Amino acid sequence: MKETKQQFERRTAWWREAKFGMFIHWGLYAVPADNTNLKGDKVISEWYQSNKQMQVSEYEKFAAQFNPVKFNARDWVRMAKEAGMKYIVITSKHHDGFCMFDTRMTDYCITKATPYKKDPLKELAAECKRQGIKLCFYHSIMDWHHPDYLPRRPWEKDTRPAGNADLNRFIDYMKAQLRELLTNYGEIGVIWFDGGWEHDAKSLRSEEVVGMIRSIQPKIIINDRIQLPEDHSTPEQYIPANALPEGRLWETCMTMNDTWGFAKEDHNWKSTTDLIRKLIDIAHKGGNFLLNIGPTAEGEFPQPSIDRLREIGEWMKRNSEAIYGTTKSPFRKLSFEGRCSVKGSAIYLHVFDWGAGYLHLEGLQTRVREARSLTDSEKLSFTQTGKGEGAALRLQRPARLDPISTTIRLTLAGKPEVISIPNLIRADSSGAFLLKAADAEIVGKHAQYETGNGKDNIGFWTDKSDYVTWTVENGRPGPYRVILTYACPPDNDGAVFHVGVEKGARVRGQIASTGSWTEFRELVSEVILLPEGRSVISVRIAEMPKYAAMNLRSVLLKPEQR
Repeated sequence: MKETKQQFERRTAWWREAKFGMFIHWGLYAVPADNTNLKGDKVISEWYQSNKQMQVSEYEKFAAQFNPVKFNARDWVRMAKEAGMKYIVITSKHHDGFCMFDTRMTDYCITKATPYKKDPLKELAAECKRQGIKLCFYHSIMDWHHPDYLPRRPWEKDTRPAGNADLNRFIDYMKAQLRELLTNYGEIGVIWFDGGWEHDAKSLRSEEVVGMIRSIQPKIIINDRIQLPEDHSTPEQYIPANALPEGRLWETCMTMNDTWGFAKEDHNWKSTTDLIRKLIDIAHKGGNFLLNIGPTAEGEFPQPSIDRLREIGEWMKRNSEAIYGTTKSPFRKLSFEGRCSVKGSAIYLHVFDWGAGYLHLEGLQTRVREARSLTDSEKLSFTQTGKGEGAALRLQRPARLDPISTTIRLTLAGKPEVISIPNLIRADSSGAFLLKAADAEIVGKHAQYETGNGKDNIGFWTDKSDYVTWTVENGRPGPYRVILTYACPPDNDGAVFHVGVEKGARVRGQIASTGSWTEFRELVSEVILLPEGRSVISVRIAEMPKYAAMNLRSVLLKPEQR
């Protein structure tokens, strides 16, 4: 029977309330602790076996050196809790196939192949239960060690022939291990899959696997990396520009430095201010933040991670009510540098830079009863004037500002009602309008903004009913040339798009290959007539013969000579 919306909301309520969790990448790769490849280029350390193109037998030798005698489950869970984190997601098995738990399915695990012999996940389960933290398991589908996992790595073709391998046998193995994880460690909050991209859902028997998981633990949450959408999306190392379409649950996972597993030469640490502001930005957009730690082979958190956890915890002690259980900001655009979150009849303003005078908030229709700073509980004076788009709140500057983010709780007379003031885009000095992906309003279920790793675009455009819009304010009516900047690999070309004024003129074009998802090219299209005043410009997909439409970076409306 299909789950109702109410049942889904009850099942995911703890996760939506939590907002903040700890990711732990821990395994044999912590022994070499090396984040370079064969060329010496910087890469991610937990891919060490792949980075160095090692044979399985060579990599297996690290198991004899893995002896985390300094591991202390109580300390790990305490540090997560004191940082304000509500759940822990730890690697039960990464792509190297080494199991960080006691399993009957293989000897390639911490209890049999290492001098340590103990099961750290069993200790974590007990501590999480004692300290009130949800324990969750990351589990890699990809497995470079198992004889039945396919495909083989390119450098293994002569040493590990795949002739007798059977992917179905591997899926049976994976199911058996998942059953162990779901029956031997108490209640598990999330199964966080990874490494499923080398096969489709049918090959992975994804529906069967998910059905088994839910039959054992019906309340569990499952992510989207088993080639099924399941409960939530998992943007990696970036924060979406906006909340995901149609209220889709999402969780940004991110490292504190550059790599997930411990790397002794990775010293590029994000500042505490940056991490807290990322947490705030994610709350502003209605998501969760899964922040990573890479423990050492001895079982300790690196000191820079410990320092940041402590400093985040100090901020959370004063401000956590503006994070836990909040929902996305109702404002399309804020008139100050900061973010906003909502809980019931309270609005929280997260102010990064107050400036010298009063703070202004535009568009709030609901009456404000009280304004108070969470930093030291100071009550602030305010004035509220106007209605509709003219509604404005003028807020007194607190006596004490938080250099990371000053949080103001606005207690309202009811649930917040906001007039959505559009993000108006005006012409530049040449008279052109540059409509950037980061400024787009995305409508639909799948398309979303991507940034980082060569991307600054609308991606995941896999449903042709999804579309994007911008609102422009034009003082020069007339003809404008439409120029798209986009990327598309050869196996996804052919989509037909329309660009135009909503309920007005539009032009049509077809997407050709640019080479890859990150090779961007301009497509000069036809001319549209742009009227005077405010207009909504949209990009819609008319035909999409393949998996996705394109990665759209921008639309330029360039005035034609008249």
